[in-house]
Amino acid sequence: MVEFGSGDSVASFRYTVIFEREPDGGYHVFCPALKGCHSQGDTLEVAQQNIEEAITAYIESLKAHGEPIPSEEILIRPVSVAV
Repeated sequence: MVEFGSGDSVASFRYTVIFEREPDGGYHVFCPALKGCHSQGDTLEVAQQNIEEAITAYIESLKAHGEPIPSEEILIRPVSVAV
C-alpha cells in the first residue's frame, strides 16, 4: 500500500504489481493499473521498495497535473490451452 499526504491527511492506495524474474538475475516489476509504471531490483524486497517509490511518484505527478488517480480494475485468472 502506498501512502502519502501532508499534515494530518494521508491518502492510501492499493494496487496489484507483477514481478517477473529477469534472465540475468533480479526482477522487473510493474503496476498494470498505472500505465508505464515500471521498476526493477536485484531482490524481491528491493524491487518492491522501488515500485512503491515509482507508484508514489506516479500518483504525485497525476495530482500535480490535476489528473484523476486510476482505480484498479484488474481480474487475474489462470488460462489453460491445449497445443
